Amino acid sequence: MNALCILIAISSICSATKVNVMMPLDTVANNGKLNETAVRSFGILKNAGVYGVMVDVWWGICEPSPKRYNFGGYQRLADLCQQAGLKLQCVMSFHQCGGNVGDNVYIPIPEWVRNVNDIWYRDVHGHDDKEVVGLFVDNDPVLQGRTPVQVYTDYMNAFKQSMGNRIGTVINEIQVGLGPCGELRYPGYQSDRWSFPGVGEFQAFAPKMKQMFQNASKAANHPEWDSPPTDAGSYNSRPDDTSFFRANSGGYQTEYGKFFMNWYSNLLIEHARKILTPAVSIFRSSNCAVAMKVAGIHWWYGHASHASEMTTGYVNGNGISGSDFYKRVASLLRELGVIFDFTCFEMSNNEQPSDSRCQPEDLVNQVIQATRQSGVTMSSENALERYDSTAYNRVIQNTCNKGGKVEAFTYLRLNDKLVYNQNNLNEFKRLVSSIANC
Repeated sequence: MNALCILIAISSICSATKVNVMMPLDTVANNGKLNETAVRSFGILKNAGVYGVMVDVWWGICEPSPKRYNFGGYQRLADLCQQAGLKLQCVMSFHQCGGNVGDNVYIPIPEWVRNVNDIWYRDVHGHDDKEVVGLFVDNDPVLQGRTPVQVYTDYMNAFKQSMGNRIGTVINEIQVGLGPCGELRYPGYQSDRWSFPGVGEFQAFAPKMKQMFQNASKAANHPEWDSPPTDAGSYNSRPDDTSFFRANSGGYQTEYGKFFMNWYSNLLIEHARKILTPAVSIFRSSNCAVAMKVAGIHWWYGHASHASEMTTGYVNGNGISGSDFYKRVASLLRELGVIFDFTCFEMSNNEQPSDSRCQPEDLVNQVIQATRQSGVTMSSENALERYDSTAYNRVIQNTCNKGGKVEAFTYLRLNDKLVYNQNNLNEFKRLVSSIANC
């Protein structure tokens, strides 16, 4: 092979979109031991052209008491990945597993954290959500003398030390969990009280968070704005059934509504900065990439209010100043050198119910454009379990034909239906080959 051919071949390898596969949620059991059943499929994945696998490193398993860590199951998994010729992406999962779409196991956050009061997101009805610690205490020493930011930083440092030279070799990426499901968002739609396509509820009524809003309102010379919105309906409302989200006349269009939404959304951006900054410092020096995940809130995307995005903290395209949340996140991640991971790459508009104004294709396109314009690296996932050519063709189109490079696609999720059903496996191989050769 001459020099030109070698350069072309190297360029092709480097520019290929890599395909990873998510491991089962219970890959490491509550006792910290590796469940090696799924590992038996590694040879099949490698032969299919898969680059690596992704696994949740559950806080609730690995820090059973403060500063006592157990990463043994993950050490074993990394070694088996290396033997199989697969890379390993590890998610710092500071959230509860159980209670969201696709959760088939229950892994709560550590008991010594669950027993703490007044650190949970609260809705207007007084319900506290205990799947993730509220961002409003990020800098408060509420976890036995440490702040949540310190706890997360200590955890990531301990993981790096435990993994040793596996970091930057077989472990090539750390995704940092920043909210429920590991996504940067508020728990606006909780599956024990929400059903699709409800708008969800604002999570701003914990005593401290409500006080923070009152302080911000007073600083803006509006002491009369003394509460987050109480007219935004309930989890299963539709936008036009609420005063706050109603098209053309909703409270989100008032000065108060705009002020609240900017405040609510800005807290998310700052939460990401607080946790990603130490993560980058910890891992990037070891040649290990850092990533974070943004949720694909596609229902009511076609409504003027973008109500479901708003309850999760995403202010987007509804007349509010600085309202392209995805571009704001992309700019932050570009500044920090962090990968922007986004979901729902397999979804098509025409597969969604028309009365819920779902537009996943338009949402994905907006995010791709935001990452391209910001110059940030993007990776992607599918949101729901799919094995069919329709979904795969949408992934291929989103990955290859939108004018921006997608670094990697992570398939949800490894199971017997994927690897031991020959038709499904053949279709998956076509997906891997297609997006590797965009």
